[in-house]
Amino acid sequence: MKHRIIVLGAGYTGAIAAGRLARRLRREDVAITLVNAEPDFVERVRMHQLAAGQDPRPRPFSEMFAGTGVELKFARVTGVDVDRGTVAVIDANGAEELEYDSLVYALGSAWNPQGVPGTAEHAHEIAGRPGALRLRERLAGLDAGQPVVVIGGGLTGLEAATEIAETRPDLDVALATRGVLGDSLSARGRQHLRKVFGKLGITVHEHTAVTGVEADRVTTADGTAVPAAVTVWTTGFAVHPIAKATALEVNDTGQIVVDGTMRSVSHPDVYAIGDAAMVTGPGDKPLRMSCASGVPTAWQAADAIAARLTGGKLPNTTPRYFNQCISLGRKEGLIQYVTADDRAVRAALTGRLAAFYKELVCKGAAWGVANPTLGIPTRRRPVVREQTQEDLAVSASPA
Repeated sequence: MKHRIIVLGAGYTGAIAAGRLARRLRREDVAITLVNAEPDFVERVRMHQLAAGQDPRPRPFSEMFAGTGVELKFARVTGVDVDRGTVAVIDANGAEELEYDSLVYALGSAWNPQGVPGTAEHAHEIAGRPGALRLRERLAGLDAGQPVVVIGGGLTGLEAATEIAETRPDLDVALATRGVLGDSLSARGRQHLRKVFGKLGITVHEHTAVTGVEADRVTTADGTAVPAAVTVWTTGFAVHPIAKATALEVNDTGQIVVDGTMRSVSHPDVYAIGDAAMVTGPGDKPLRMSCASGVPTAWQAADAIAARLTGGKLPNTTPRYFNQCISLGRKEGLIQYVTADDRAVRAALTGRLAAFYKELVCKGAAWGVANPTLGIPTRRRPVVREQTQEDLAVSASPA
């Protein structure tokens, strides 16, 4: 019998993991199934562009995985039973249960309303395509001069505010942040950020905590009402809730606790990658939820699964950071260089060259997903059945 590998979620991490597994392992030994709710790949790093009215290139999974041997299952995951080794899904034909020998959990994350009253009812999000399209429609219907308020001073908030302001200079765009603008950046990075915000006419509300959202305003902790015909909420991500409903060991936020090979510490036939995984990086700091963090975890998990199935050498690489790439509209960018554990250093690249750099990064990430089986050595070894049986029986201690 073939070893059954199911990959849940086809964002950057899930799609890359599925393609890398297809390249590492032989079709006669394994059956790889990629489960995803949508038939097209979503470039999450471009959702602010989609919301602003641009149209990223469509990338159907049927084309991306043609000839790879990966089976595509377009369905919504409704549950995982890690003790029985099954996944419950539902599609247009109804409910179904899939069995696995190895599971790669890559269901990722969605927006996090943070429990702020009115956010779920009145705010817009750009963590996924449906939310970005709803925001796009709402922005298109705004008249000149109407206020748009972006909540959150992280990278997503900075990109959303600048993209909207550049595309719609007739709107009154503002950003509210709990700290100072660009507080995680170097002095040079903050200086450039303020320059771009000033040029685009974006109002900044610093040291501002939003405590309520209404249809036409947001309320801050000091009772101030800030007019907002549209509120865009970008205060971080919340992981998919399914893992927390299983017997998997998870942390307080619902991320699956894994070892250095992305393997669950409680269930050795389960691997978690991307935003769904609690991964420790340099300095024993948790990796932040991002594409930059997720892609190396996908490589690590796929290589570990292949090594364990074929008797190869386990990967031993700690994910690290090099820079933070921020688009500030189509004409400006900011590349903040960082330490391995994601702390800003003095050096930063700014301006048009930085915008070009960021665009190359986005295209490179999409290329890596669209060509999931390229760039990996072609040598494939047969699955070692005996080792696999032993492997799935051992306790989940770090490899």
